[in-house]
Amino acid sequence: MPQTVAVLGTGKIGEALLSGMIRAGWRPADLLVTTRRPDRAEKLRNRYGVEAVTNAEAAKSADILILAVKPQDMGALLAELAPHVTPDRLVISAAAGITTGFIEDSLADGTPVVRVMPNTPVLVDEGMSVISGGSHATAEHLGHAETIFGGVGKTLRVPESQQDAATALSGSGPAYFYFLVEAMTDAGILLGIPRAQAHDLIVQAAIGAAVMLRDSGEHPVKLREAVTSPAGTTISAIRELENHGVRAALIAALEAARDRSRELASGNG
Repeated sequence: MPQTVAVLGTGKIGEALLSGMIRAGWRPADLLVTTRRPDRAEKLRNRYGVEAVTNAEAAKSADILILAVKPQDMGALLAELAPHVTPDRLVISAAAGITTGFIEDSLADGTPVVRVMPNTPVLVDEGMSVISGGSHATAEHLGHAETIFGGVGKTLRVPESQQDAATALSGSGPAYFYFLVEAMTDAGILLGIPRAQAHDLIVQAAIGAAVMLRDSGEHPVKLREAVTSPAGTTISAIRELENHGVRAALIAALEAARDRSRELASGNG
């Protein structure tokens, strides 16, 4: 691996990557961070022993630059970095909707760029990061990105043409489950169960179901059918979900998320 990595825009996701790299064996002396606020920089120094620098300083000295800023801030950041980034650097973007082509056009010709869409469970080392290479990125560059993001969960390589769909499924995915848990908790209260208990019941059901999906290798239909006995409670609930168009609503919701990702990519923020 290259010697120095800089995380530019060290918010929640950036800090999760930073802590993941340190747990994976990176030396704090080989890690740089940039932040907007001096108090945030001081906290990161004290917490991880890393050096906080300016964006320009990071671009001059780091072998890998991880751009963890918000999509609307990417243009200004790239303008700041452009005079200092040379093609021997690797640039990794974790900003939703920002294409590798947009970044390549803003930097020196030949600069390798890798696009990554992580999701918020990277904060608890259970993230899913979808990785795509730009026109100058090699398998080695993709491997570097996988090593970094693999410290906070799983990674998956996809063609960049699938990134907007992956954003809808995985990047935004945790929010759909939180929404479902919120609705089920309200239903539990309506059925007479106190909120805290309803929450615990649903969260554990979600964890158990996720582990079974991950570890059993079974299709979700087969797992659902194992719970759905004839004329039972589950099939009555499933019928109501189908009657209310929940499946169609989910498909429409993900299409809307994909379309919004495309709008962000085109600059229609």
